[in-house]
Parts: sequence; C-alpha cells; structure tokens
Amino acid sequence: MTRRDHAEPAGLARLIRLFVPYKGWLAAGVALSLLTLLANVGLMAVSGHFIASMALAGLAGATLNYFTPAALIRLFAILRTVGRYLERLVTHEATFRLLSSLRVWFYQRIEPLAPAGLVRYRGADLANRIQSDIDSLDHVYLRFIVPVCVAALGGTAIVVVMAFFSPRVALATAFFLILAGAMLPLWLRRLGMAPGESLVASRAALRSASVDGLLGLAELRVYGATERQFRQIERISDQHIAAQRELSRLTGLGLANLGLAASLAVWLAVVLTVPMIHAGALSGPTLPMLALFTLASFEAVLPLPQAFQALGESLAAARRMFDIVDTEPPVPESGEPSPALDAADLSVRGLSFRYRESEPWVLQDLNLELAAGGRLALVGATGSGKTSLVSVLLRFWDYQEGQVQLGGHDLRAYRPDDLRRYITVLSQDAYIFNTTVLDNLLMARPDASESEVVDACQAAQIHDFIMSLPQGYFTELGEAGTLLSGGQARRIAIARAFLKDAPILILDEPTEGLDRATEGEVLAAITTLMQGRSVLLISHHIESLSLLADTVAELENGRIVSITSPR
Repeated sequence: MTRRDHAEPAGLARLIRLFVPYKGWLAAGVALSLLTLLANVGLMAVSGHFIASMALAGLAGATLNYFTPAALIRLFAILRTVGRYLERLVTHEATFRLLSSLRVWFYQRIEPLAPAGLVRYRGADLANRIQSDIDSLDHVYLRFIVPVCVAALGGTAIVVVMAFFSPRVALATAFFLILAGAMLPLWLRRLGMAPGESLVASRAALRSASVDGLLGLAELRVYGATERQFRQIERISDQHIAAQRELSRLTGLGLANLGLAASLAVWLAVVLTVPMIHAGALSGPTLPMLALFTLASFEAVLPLPQAFQALGESLAAARRMFDIVDTEPPVPESGEPSPALDAADLSVRGLSFRYRESEPWVLQDLNLELAAGGRLALVGATGSGKTSLVSVLLRFWDYQEGQVQLGGHDLRAYRPDDLRRYITVLSQDAYIFNTTVLDNLLMARPDASESEVVDACQAAQIHDFIMSLPQGYFTELGEAGTLLSGGQARRIAIARAFLKDAPILILDEPTEGLDRATEGEVLAAITTLMQGRSVLLISHHIESLSLLADTVAELENGRIVSITSPR
C-alpha cells in the first residue's frame, strides 16, 4: 500500500469532520434522496404488477380490485415528484452552506500565514485553491456521501422487500448490486485517481500560467517571450483536456458496465421466476413486477461509479487545501495575553533580520527610537530594507537578533492580531475591494457608526467626492476601485486610518506615483491624520518629508548610516 493510499481515507475523514456543523442538512438530504429512490422503485414494481394483473383479468373476464394498487401508484408518484424537488432543494442548500463554510474556514486558517507563510504560493495558485479547489469539494457531499448512503440504505431495503417475494431473486439482485455498486466503482476509482489528480494540477497550472501571461504581457513582449508563454499555456491545456478525456472515457465505461449488470440481473430474475410461476409458487403478475423491481433497484447504485471516480479529483483538491492549512505560522504566537499599550513609543536596538538562514542579512544591527507622539522618517533607496523593517514591526516576519520594544514591552509579547490594532499602515498600494464605498471604509472598523464614517471621510477630504457619486456611500467601486483615481483611492485609505484610530501610524511611500496637485491634497489629509500619533515615515527621497518629520534616519544596505534633523 502506498503512502497516498494511507493518506486518502484520513483526508476524507478530515474533510467529513468539517461537515459536522451541518449534519442536520446533510441527514435531511440523504433522507429525501432515499425517499425518492424507494418511491420510484415502488412505483415501478407496483405498476408492473398492476398492469399485468389488469391484462390477465381482462383475458379471464375476472374482477379485480384496482383501487388499492391505483392508490399506491398515485402515492408513489406524488412521493417521487415531491421528494425529488425537496431533495434537490435541500442537498443544494446543504452544498452551498458547506462551500461557504469551507471558504471562511480556509481563509481563517491562512490569514495568520500571510504574507511570510504564503510566499511559496503564487497568487493565481492561491486563488485557485480558494475558489476552484473548494468548489471541487461539493462532489464529496453531493456526489459521494449522498449516493453512497442512499445506495447502502436503499439497496438493503430493496433486497429485504424483494426477499419476501423470492429469496433467490433477492440474492441474485444483491449480487449484481454489489458488483455494480461496490466492485465497479472501486475499480473505476483506481483507474480515475491519476487523471483526477492530473485534472486538479493542470487546472491550477493553467490558471497560474494564464494570469501570469496577462499580468506580465508587457514584459513578455519586451523580452520576446510571448510565444513561449503561449506554448506553455497550450501544453498545460492539452494536459487538462487529456485528463478530462480520460475521465469521460471512464464515465462511459462505468455506465456501460452498470447497464450490463442491470440487464444481467433482470435476465436472471426472469429465469429464476418463470419456473416458480409454472410450479404455482408465484402468480403470473409477479414476473413483470420482479423484473421491473430488479431493473428499478439499480437506480440506487447508478451514481456510484461516477461518484468514486470523481472522488480522486475531490481528494486531490482537499490535499491542496490541507497542504496550506497545515503550514506552521512563520511567526510564533505567545500563549499569554498581549500587554496593554500605555505609551506609543518604539525602540529598536541591534535588530538584525534575514528571510532565510541561507540568505544575506536584510537588516543589520539596526537602532531606532520613536518617541510617543514623535515623527521619525526612514529614507533609503529601493532594496535598502525599509519595507522589511515594516514587516518585522507588524510581525509578518520574525527577527533573529536584537530587541524591539513597543510601549516598553517586547514586541514578541504581543499577539500579532493585537499588535496590528495598535498600528496603521498607509502605503502607496491602497487596495480597494469590489464592493461599496461604505463596505471599503468599514473594513477598518466594522462597528463604526454613520457619523464616525462621515467624520473620517471629511477629515480625509473625500466626503464631498463620495456624495457626488450616483449612490453616495453605497456606490459600488468596481474591481480594484476602477471608479477612483489614485489620489481618491489614497484618501479612502486615509479615511480608513481615521476610523481605525491606531496610536502608531506608518506611512510607506503614501504619495508615490501622484501628480503634484494630488500629492499636495493627500499630504494635507495625512498631516491631519498624523496629529496626536507616533509616526514612522518611509520614503526613498527626503523632499516631501522634510516638513513632516522631527528626525530623518538614512538606511543603506540594511544599516543606519546617518541620523539628522530636517528642521
């Protein structure tokens, strides 16, 4: 047995444990599916017996009580129709709830990993795991758990009832049901495991290659690499299509063998029933009843070959999801409660940091002091370590040497989430989500009142613009804030900072890329935001900071080379 064979049941069991909060919905879906199956089988069996009985009664000129079988036929028909509708409604509702819950659960698990724990995953691949891989997991409930439970319960009930009429026919039917519902699916599962995994992997690779090609199209054209990128996409697409083709072939093979098993079961049922009718052990109408009963019973196992075949794809997607979830957070979290922040001062002494042991130091023997209410500017060229310092201060990465204190307490004594409540970062990348203005603002503080939101926007000098939008604060801003200019997006970010009201403010190139007029407007809003806060300003040039900072420290190759006062 391979290592993967050991891991698959554990992965499936772990996935099913995530479904436990919705066990009521899951059980209801199974019960309704079972009711629909039994109603359909009962309808076929009773209809066969009733039609044959009516024909024989007509030939013999005998009377027949048709009220009871007619009532049963109507009952089964109503149960089948209503059950099918309710089963679709409940199982799909359960599936949507599961997928929604899985996405929230997955996000909650990966959020502490960002950004350090996710650097080895490309953005497109991570998005594919969040979206497509989790979507693939709907097969586990809708196309695996429900069919397996219904097949086990329904198949057992069918065989038991059939045994009252003919134990031999019941045993023969049970044999073919096991053959078609267990042996065939397991065989197809083994055959479908490799193409299922290939389908998941190629889908992720295709998404990554396509996104990389679109985002880097300009660079690809400059270096003449567009044709190579297109060939790579085409190669991955061929692999994806080949996996789909193989799975489709296996699906057809499964349906053909299932049909063969059903035909053989019906033929054997007829062969076993005819002698009993000749012997007078069974009545004539029992023959079509048992034949249709046997044929209809295969509806119980009809979804199983495809269910087991799709299981390989679902488990591959689950492994990709658990691969991220099981990653250890790069910054260990203290089990103790975070200390209270009495003073917003920051002290950095002898700080040295590198991303990996095999890589050179990014920050070396760094010493900085930011007094409560003070303004410290950190200036340096691109790659000098400014952004790395911010990542360390926010505990996205852990430092190896030195000491960092916030409010007189060691930085590591703070839980990462608690620490980030005390610090607001305003950078040149003011990300705007594809939702309303109000929702974008409330991300800073979901419990903010309407008046607090308006006050924050007025302080950020963006309120008048928001009110000029078609629906004011309820206007949808589009993907990445397509309705906003660069300056307007920065002022939305400034309004968020006002709402958050953290005592420490980090300004990381907040005016980069803006024209002179817009830069002046943004700086005016930033100046208001800085009042009463400890501020660390980060830039690659000093001009725009000279009037804002008390002290300017110049960073070069991870070291402080000079400390001056611009005033």
